[in-house]
Amino acid sequence: MKKILLTGGNGFFCTRFALRYKNTYEILSASSSMLDITNEENVTEIFESFKPDYVIHAAAKASTEFCDKNPELAYKINVTGALNVAKACKKSNSKMIFLSTEQVFNGNVDAGPYTEDDTPSPDTMYGKNKLEAEGLLKEVLDELWVVRFTWLLGMPERNCSMSPNILWGTLTDIMLGKKTKATPNEYRGLTYVHEVIDQFPMIFEIPYGIYHLGSHNDLSRYDICSLIFKEVGLEHRMNELLEKETEKYKDHHRDVRLCTDKIKSYGLEFSDSKDGIKKCLKEFKIKL
Repeated sequence: MKKILLTGGNGFFCTRFALRYKNTYEILSASSSMLDITNEENVTEIFESFKPDYVIHAAAKASTEFCDKNPELAYKINVTGALNVAKACKKSNSKMIFLSTEQVFNGNVDAGPYTEDDTPSPDTMYGKNKLEAEGLLKEVLDELWVVRFTWLLGMPERNCSMSPNILWGTLTDIMLGKKTKATPNEYRGLTYVHEVIDQFPMIFEIPYGIYHLGSHNDLSRYDICSLIFKEVGLEHRMNELLEKETEKYKDHHRDVRLCTDKIKSYGLEFSDSKDGIKKCLKEFKIKL
Protein backbone atom coordinates (compact mmCIF):
# COMPACT_ATOMS: atom_id res chain seq x y z
CA MET A 1 0.00 0.00 0.00
CA LYS A 2 1.46 3.35 -1.05
CA LYS A 3 1.96 6.00 1.62
CA ILE A 4 0.64 9.54 1.24
CA LEU A 5 1.49 12.43 3.53
CA LEU A 6 -1.00 15.29 3.53
CA THR A 7 0.15 18.64 4.85
CA GLY A 8 -2.64 20.91 5.97
CA GLY A 9 -4.40 17.73 7.05
CA ASN A 10 -7.23 19.52 8.83
CA GLY A 11 -8.21 21.52 5.75
CA PHE A 12 -11.19 21.43 3.40
CA PHE A 13 -9.48 19.33 0.72
CA CYS A 14 -7.37 17.04 2.89
CA THR A 15 -10.09 15.93 5.32
CA ARG A 16 -12.21 14.80 2.38
CA PHE A 17 -9.28 13.20 0.59
CA ALA A 18 -8.30 11.22 3.70
CA LEU A 19 -11.82 9.85 4.15
CA ARG A 20 -12.16 8.96 0.47
CA TYR A 21 -8.90 7.00 0.29
CA LYS A 22 -8.45 5.67 3.82
CA ASN A 23 -8.67 2.08 2.53
CA THR A 24 -6.65 2.70 -0.64
CA TYR A 25 -3.51 4.31 0.75
CA GLU A 26 -1.75 4.53 4.07
CA ILE A 27 -2.39 8.18 4.82
CA LEU A 28 -0.80 10.48 7.36
CA SER A 29 -3.01 13.55 7.48
CA ALA A 30 -0.74 15.99 9.29
CA SER A 31 -2.33 19.03 10.92
CA SER A 32 -0.26 22.07 11.87
CA SER A 33 -0.10 20.83 15.47
CA MET A 34 1.58 17.63 14.25
CA LEU A 35 3.67 19.12 11.46
CA ASP A 36 5.01 22.66 11.61
CA ILE A 37 6.15 23.19 8.04
CA THR A 38 8.11 26.30 9.06
CA ASN A 39 10.29 24.11 11.30
CA GLU A 40 12.71 22.24 9.03
CA GLU A 41 13.78 19.87 11.81
CA ASN A 42 10.18 18.91 12.58
CA VAL A 43 9.49 18.33 8.89
CA THR A 44 12.55 16.08 8.58
CA GLU A 45 11.51 14.04 11.62
CA ILE A 46 8.01 13.39 10.26
CA PHE A 47 9.38 12.35 6.87
CA GLU A 48 12.00 10.04 8.35
CA SER A 49 9.35 8.40 10.52
CA PHE A 50 6.59 7.99 7.91
CA LYS A 51 8.63 7.64 4.70
CA PRO A 52 5.91 8.78 2.27
CA ASP A 53 5.78 7.75 -1.38
CA TYR A 54 3.73 10.86 -2.22
CA VAL A 55 3.30 14.19 -0.50
CA ILE A 56 0.31 16.42 -1.22
CA HIS A 57 1.33 19.82 0.07
CA ALA A 58 -1.89 21.67 0.88
CA ALA A 59 -0.75 23.59 3.97
CA ALA A 60 -0.91 27.34 3.39
CA LYS A 61 -2.25 30.64 4.60
CA ALA A 62 -4.74 31.24 1.83
CA SER A 63 -6.60 34.29 3.15
CA THR A 64 -5.77 37.20 0.86
CA GLU A 65 -6.50 39.70 3.62
CA PHE A 66 -4.32 37.88 6.16
CA CYS A 67 -1.39 37.58 3.76
CA ASP A 68 -1.56 41.24 2.75
CA LYS A 69 -1.62 42.32 6.41
CA ASN A 70 1.02 39.81 7.59
CA PRO A 71 3.47 39.49 4.68
CA GLU A 72 6.40 38.11 6.69
CA LEU A 73 4.37 35.37 8.36
CA ALA A 74 2.60 34.58 5.08
CA TYR A 75 5.97 34.19 3.35
CA LYS A 76 7.28 31.98 6.14
CA ILE A 77 4.33 29.61 5.78
CA ASN A 78 3.61 29.76 2.05
CA VAL A 79 7.14 29.89 0.67
CA THR A 80 9.66 28.81 3.32
CA GLY A 81 7.30 26.09 4.57
CA ALA A 82 6.83 24.73 1.07
CA LEU A 83 10.59 24.69 0.56
CA ASN A 84 11.10 22.76 3.79
CA VAL A 85 8.64 20.13 2.56
CA ALA A 86 10.35 19.95 -0.85
CA LYS A 87 13.78 19.47 0.74
CA ALA A 88 12.41 16.65 2.88
CA CYS A 89 10.87 15.08 -0.23
CA LYS A 90 14.29 15.23 -1.88
CA LYS A 91 15.95 13.44 1.06
CA SER A 92 13.27 10.75 1.28
CA ASN A 93 12.74 10.26 -2.48
CA SER A 94 9.09 11.26 -2.11
CA LYS A 95 7.12 12.64 -5.04
CA MET A 96 5.44 15.98 -4.35
CA ILE A 97 2.19 17.55 -5.48
CA PHE A 98 2.16 21.27 -4.68
CA LEU A 99 -1.32 22.74 -4.54
CA SER A 100 -1.20 26.21 -6.02
CA THR A 101 -3.93 28.62 -7.03
CA GLU A 102 -5.71 30.56 -9.75
CA GLN A 103 -4.71 33.66 -7.79
CA VAL A 104 -1.31 33.74 -9.49
CA PHE A 105 -3.27 35.45 -12.30
CA ASN A 106 -4.95 38.04 -10.07
CA GLY A 107 -3.09 40.97 -11.60
CA ASN A 108 -3.21 39.93 -15.24
CA VAL A 109 -4.97 42.48 -17.44
CA ASP A 110 -5.94 40.15 -20.28
CA ALA A 111 -9.08 38.08 -19.86
CA GLY A 112 -8.90 34.37 -19.01
CA PRO A 113 -9.08 31.47 -19.24
CA TYR A 114 -5.32 31.24 -18.72
CA THR A 115 -3.18 28.34 -19.88
CA GLU A 116 -0.08 26.98 -18.18
CA ASP A 117 2.00 28.85 -20.78
CA ASP A 118 0.55 32.26 -19.88
CA THR A 119 2.74 34.43 -17.66
CA PRO A 120 1.17 35.01 -14.23
CA SER A 121 1.14 38.49 -12.71
CA PRO A 122 -0.21 38.26 -9.16
CA ASP A 123 -1.14 41.44 -7.32
CA THR A 124 -1.86 39.93 -3.89
CA MET A 125 0.66 38.65 -1.37
CA TYR A 126 -0.91 35.19 -1.43
CA GLY A 127 -0.66 34.97 -5.21
CA LYS A 128 2.92 36.23 -5.11
CA ASN A 129 3.83 33.69 -2.43
CA LYS A 130 2.40 30.80 -4.40
CA LEU A 131 4.08 31.82 -7.64
CA GLU A 132 7.46 32.25 -5.96
CA ALA A 133 7.09 28.89 -4.24
CA GLU A 134 6.30 27.23 -7.57
CA GLY A 135 9.60 28.46 -9.01
CA LEU A 136 11.71 27.62 -5.98
CA LEU A 137 10.31 24.11 -5.65
CA LYS A 138 11.25 23.31 -9.24
CA GLU A 139 14.86 24.15 -8.34
CA VAL A 140 14.78 21.54 -5.54
CA LEU A 141 12.73 18.72 -7.06
CA ASP A 142 12.47 17.02 -10.41
CA GLU A 143 9.61 14.78 -9.26
CA LEU A 144 7.10 17.59 -8.79
CA TRP A 145 3.57 18.33 -9.93
CA VAL A 146 2.36 21.91 -9.50
CA VAL A 147 -1.44 21.89 -9.56
CA ARG A 148 -3.22 25.23 -9.71
CA PHE A 149 -6.74 24.86 -8.33
CA THR A 150 -9.80 26.85 -9.20
CA TRP A 151 -12.04 27.79 -6.25
CA LEU A 152 -13.38 24.58 -4.69
CA LEU A 153 -16.95 24.36 -3.49
CA GLY A 154 -18.84 21.90 -1.36
CA MET A 155 -21.11 21.30 1.61
CA PRO A 156 -20.44 20.56 5.28
CA GLU A 157 -19.70 16.87 5.91
CA ARG A 158 -19.19 14.78 8.99
CA ASN A 159 -15.58 14.86 10.25
CA CYS A 160 -14.58 17.28 7.49
CA SER A 161 -13.49 20.90 7.67
CA MET A 162 -15.20 23.71 5.83
CA SER A 163 -13.76 26.71 4.06
CA PRO A 164 -15.49 29.71 2.50
CA ASN A 165 -17.01 28.85 -0.86
CA ILE A 166 -19.69 30.42 -3.02
CA LEU A 167 -22.24 27.62 -2.70
CA TRP A 168 -22.24 27.21 1.07
CA GLY A 169 -21.83 30.97 1.57
CA THR A 170 -24.92 31.72 -0.51
CA LEU A 171 -26.97 29.01 1.20
CA THR A 172 -25.88 30.25 4.62
CA ASP A 173 -26.95 33.79 3.79
CA ILE A 174 -30.33 32.48 2.62
CA MET A 175 -30.89 30.51 5.83
CA LEU A 176 -29.95 33.54 7.93
CA GLY A 177 -32.16 35.85 5.89
CA LYS A 178 -29.08 37.88 4.99
CA LYS A 179 -28.70 39.60 1.65
CA THR A 180 -26.00 38.15 -0.61
CA LYS A 181 -23.97 40.75 -2.48
CA ALA A 182 -22.43 39.50 -5.72
CA THR A 183 -20.65 41.30 -8.51
CA PRO A 184 -21.36 40.73 -12.19
CA ASN A 185 -17.75 41.80 -12.89
CA GLU A 186 -15.91 38.71 -11.61
CA TYR A 187 -15.29 35.43 -13.43
CA ARG A 188 -13.55 32.40 -11.96
CA GLY A 189 -13.73 28.65 -12.14
CA LEU A 190 -15.81 27.00 -9.42
CA THR A 191 -15.23 23.28 -8.94
CA TYR A 192 -17.11 20.70 -6.89
CA VAL A 193 -14.50 19.36 -4.50
CA HIS A 194 -15.46 15.70 -4.93
CA GLU A 195 -14.93 15.86 -8.69
CA VAL A 196 -11.32 16.79 -7.85
CA ILE A 197 -10.86 14.20 -5.12
CA ASP A 198 -12.39 11.31 -7.07
CA GLN A 199 -9.88 11.79 -9.90
CA PHE A 200 -6.89 13.01 -7.94
CA PRO A 201 -4.82 9.78 -7.94
CA MET A 202 -4.70 9.99 -11.74
CA ILE A 203 -2.21 12.84 -11.26
CA PHE A 204 0.32 10.32 -9.90
CA GLU A 205 0.45 8.77 -13.38
CA ILE A 206 0.90 11.88 -15.56
CA PRO A 207 4.18 13.65 -16.43
CA TYR A 208 5.63 16.09 -13.92
CA GLY A 209 4.89 19.75 -14.56
CA ILE A 210 2.39 22.55 -14.03
CA TYR A 211 -1.32 21.80 -14.47
CA HIS A 212 -4.51 23.82 -14.21
CA LEU A 213 -7.25 21.79 -12.58
CA GLY A 214 -10.99 22.29 -12.26
CA SER A 215 -14.12 23.49 -13.94
CA HIS A 216 -14.60 26.04 -16.68
CA ASN A 217 -17.15 28.77 -16.05
CA ASP A 218 -18.78 31.31 -18.35
CA LEU A 219 -20.98 32.82 -15.64
CA SER A 220 -20.23 35.84 -13.46
CA ARG A 221 -20.30 35.60 -9.69
CA TYR A 222 -23.75 37.23 -9.70
CA ASP A 223 -25.01 34.75 -12.29
CA ILE A 224 -23.74 31.84 -10.20
CA CYS A 225 -25.55 33.13 -7.11
CA SER A 226 -28.71 33.53 -9.20
CA LEU A 227 -28.32 29.93 -10.35
CA ILE A 228 -28.05 28.72 -6.74
CA PHE A 229 -31.26 30.53 -5.80
CA LYS A 230 -33.06 28.93 -8.73
CA GLU A 231 -31.74 25.44 -8.07
CA VAL A 232 -32.89 25.42 -4.44
CA GLY A 233 -36.34 26.71 -5.38
CA LEU A 234 -35.99 30.29 -4.16
CA GLU A 235 -36.00 32.22 -7.40
CA HIS A 236 -38.99 34.15 -6.05
CA ARG A 237 -36.83 35.56 -3.23
CA MET A 238 -33.97 36.82 -5.36
CA ASN A 239 -35.16 40.44 -5.32
CA GLU A 240 -35.24 40.27 -1.53
CA LEU A 241 -32.03 38.37 -0.81
CA LEU A 242 -29.65 38.90 -3.76
CA GLU A 243 -28.05 42.24 -4.57
CA LYS A 244 -26.01 43.01 -7.67
CA GLU A 245 -22.76 44.68 -6.54
CA THR A 246 -22.00 46.69 -9.67
CA GLU A 247 -19.22 48.91 -8.31
CA LYS A 248 -16.85 46.07 -7.42
CA TYR A 249 -14.31 45.45 -10.22
CA LYS A 250 -16.21 47.98 -12.35
CA ASP A 251 -13.11 49.56 -13.87
CA HIS A 252 -11.35 46.28 -14.55
CA HIS A 253 -13.23 43.00 -14.44
CA ARG A 254 -11.61 40.27 -12.37
CA ASP A 255 -11.05 37.18 -14.48
CA VAL A 256 -8.92 34.36 -13.04
CA ARG A 257 -10.43 31.49 -14.98
CA LEU A 258 -8.09 28.64 -15.87
CA CYS A 259 -7.89 26.69 -19.10
CA THR A 260 -7.75 23.02 -18.08
CA ASP A 261 -7.23 21.47 -21.52
CA LYS A 262 -3.76 20.18 -20.61
CA ILE A 263 -4.87 18.03 -17.68
CA LYS A 264 -8.00 16.95 -19.57
CA SER A 265 -5.72 15.47 -22.21
CA TYR A 266 -4.61 12.97 -19.55
CA GLY A 267 -8.17 11.86 -18.82
CA LEU A 268 -9.28 14.15 -15.97
CA GLU A 269 -12.72 15.55 -16.78
CA PHE A 270 -14.70 18.17 -14.91
CA SER A 271 -18.26 19.44 -15.21
CA ASP A 272 -18.55 23.12 -15.98
CA SER A 273 -19.24 25.18 -12.87
CA LYS A 274 -23.02 25.40 -13.19
CA ASP A 275 -23.32 21.63 -13.63
CA GLY A 276 -20.91 21.00 -10.75
CA ILE A 277 -23.11 23.12 -8.48
CA LYS A 278 -26.21 21.26 -9.64
CA LYS A 279 -24.46 17.93 -9.01
CA CYS A 280 -23.46 18.94 -5.47
CA LEU A 281 -26.95 20.15 -4.61
CA LYS A 282 -28.45 16.93 -5.97
CA GLU A 283 -26.04 14.68 -4.05
CA PHE A 284 -26.76 16.50 -0.80
CA LYS A 285 -30.50 16.69 -1.62
CA ILE A 286 -30.66 20.44 -0.96
CA LYS A 287 -34.00 22.10 -1.57
CA LEU A 288 -35.15 25.09 0.48
